[in-house]
Amino acid sequence: MTTTLQHVVFPQAQDPDVLPLYADAETWTEVDESPVRLSDVASIDSVLSRESTRVRAGERVSYASYFNAFPASYWQRWTTVSEVRLRLQTTGTGTILVYRSNASGAQQRVDSAQVTGTAETEFSLPLTMFGDGGWLWFDLVAGDEDLTLLQGNWTTESAPVTEGKLSLGMTTFNKADYCVVTLRNIAANPTLLENLDRIFLVDQGSKQVADEPGFAEIADQLGDKLQLIVQPNIGGSGGFSRSMAETLKREDTDFLLLLDDDIEFETESALRALQFGRFSRTPVIVGGHMFDLLDKPVMHAWAEVVRPDAFVWGPSFPEQHRHDFRKQNLRQTPWMHSRLDSDYNGWWMCMIPKRVIQDIGLSIPVFIKWDDAEYGLRAKAAGYRTVSMPGVALWHVSWLDKDDTQDWQSFFHTRNRIVAGLLHATPSCGRGMLKNLNRINVKQLLNMQYYAVQLAVDGMRSVLAGPEQLHATMSQDMPAARATAKDYPETRVYRTSDADAPTSTGGRALPNVGERPEAFGGAKLALFTAKRIPKAWLRKSSEAEAREPELEYAKRDAFWWTIPQHESVIVGSADGAGKMWYRHDQAKFRRLLREAMQLNRKIVKDWDRLAAEYRSAMPRLTTPEEWEATFEGR
Repeated sequence: MTTTLQHVVFPQAQDPDVLPLYADAETWTEVDESPVRLSDVASIDSVLSRESTRVRAGERVSYASYFNAFPASYWQRWTTVSEVRLRLQTTGTGTILVYRSNASGAQQRVDSAQVTGTAETEFSLPLTMFGDGGWLWFDLVAGDEDLTLLQGNWTTESAPVTEGKLSLGMTTFNKADYCVVTLRNIAANPTLLENLDRIFLVDQGSKQVADEPGFAEIADQLGDKLQLIVQPNIGGSGGFSRSMAETLKREDTDFLLLLDDDIEFETESALRALQFGRFSRTPVIVGGHMFDLLDKPVMHAWAEVVRPDAFVWGPSFPEQHRHDFRKQNLRQTPWMHSRLDSDYNGWWMCMIPKRVIQDIGLSIPVFIKWDDAEYGLRAKAAGYRTVSMPGVALWHVSWLDKDDTQDWQSFFHTRNRIVAGLLHATPSCGRGMLKNLNRINVKQLLNMQYYAVQLAVDGMRSVLAGPEQLHATMSQDMPAARATAKDYPETRVYRTSDADAPTSTGGRALPNVGERPEAFGGAKLALFTAKRIPKAWLRKSSEAEAREPELEYAKRDAFWWTIPQHESVIVGSADGAGKMWYRHDQAKFRRLLREAMQLNRKIVKDWDRLAAEYRSAMPRLTTPEEWEATFEGR
């Protein structure tokens, strides 16, 4: 039986910004080992439909692109598929060229065919030479008339390991408009609907999705495939755990795809994730990549890991962070051809087999932050790997215009990182993590970010209170963290129209127009800290009696080694909406430095005991039964 693994698709909307993700209609060369674009014949007008595109007479277009190339190395490594077939329906005169790459990105021609009139062409392509990396793709070269691709598919004759259906779990907090658009996209894809068991829409907001214009219509169209669940706001971990718990009740569901709310959904990606899961030799978590919703050809990261030295998340190497496909597409990016392994995938889009949920449980009860990373590490320890799958992606609002390390989320960054470390890190790794957290706290104190450090202190106290209180405090932690802000005036964002908005005596600092200076560490950082802490400790000033700001900095220029030179300074807010006034306060600096270091040392000292407590309690705290009371607000 023939099964389609991947459809050749084109943008759902006529959006020229995303075209580089679907086609590479460009000619490149290399100058000083850097790719240089010679010509570009791409045009969104050439896209005729979701499945069809046109190559104009005499032109050539490659489909070595993120969404239309086939990630052969991932299919060879993780699935039972040993051969794929590329099927293309065309009309017009021209040539189809099929290529493969190896792990270093070297391009090799595999096959070709001349086509004329209306034709259906098939290529059989074994998956036997992609152990370390490599892709498959095709180019279309038009002859003396236009060549039109009517439809294309990557298929297999192999039998799937399982044929179970997919359920979607979407958690939302006051993003009802996004949710309605996502539901419409799902309803518009009949193949996805055919393979879909349930959509669990978990509404935790004060602005109800059910009241959003258009919801009633789309809910009626989806019928019993849509299950709207309203529950208290218990964060992403609570919303996604609810979808996991509901999935365990569904006999026909084999996979749960978690989705964030503020997204633009490429529905083909859900089908690709499902097929990859169905053909996997053993159950694997299939993660989707995240593109920037406000800068659509830019990817957040390709494969993310938790680094063992300081137990911190991030891309497995820096070059993949915010890769821009306008500047370098698949063929021009050698590292993209290596198969990369992940420790976890963000829950903006992540498909978890039901068998994994049955085996390791639901999320840890931590509201937000580190729930996805911890789950990936827990799954890995149980023998289930995470594959961040190329060609599976969505667009999500990025974090460029946010700085959640300085707002109420600072509590969760600190508390949940330590909790995840206690569950998975070795004692030496735990010491590295706490040393890193201590450095962060000191930097923030020297930068007069007292609110963030207060929340870090509260987070460490929560860790020391033990695992049993995590469920009980889930609905309280976020409001408590936000309420604390009233005691920290640096959290106020002054707008231009505010009559009491501060102005600096020294004007505005010159912008850094060159390359961003690199932060320093090691001996230089130790010397910097040794000089700055005593000065801040002895500086006799308070927020209530602060003098006028000395200088104003743009957010991007407010380097952590620059701001400590000042006693009173203005810094632009991360989202550009206003500015914030940072003032030295001796009493707060001394108290928070003392408390942060004392708590940090205590966790280091009690690491073995705390790790034993958390590791013993967590299997019970992640059960559906334990979560049930939290879902109901008890």
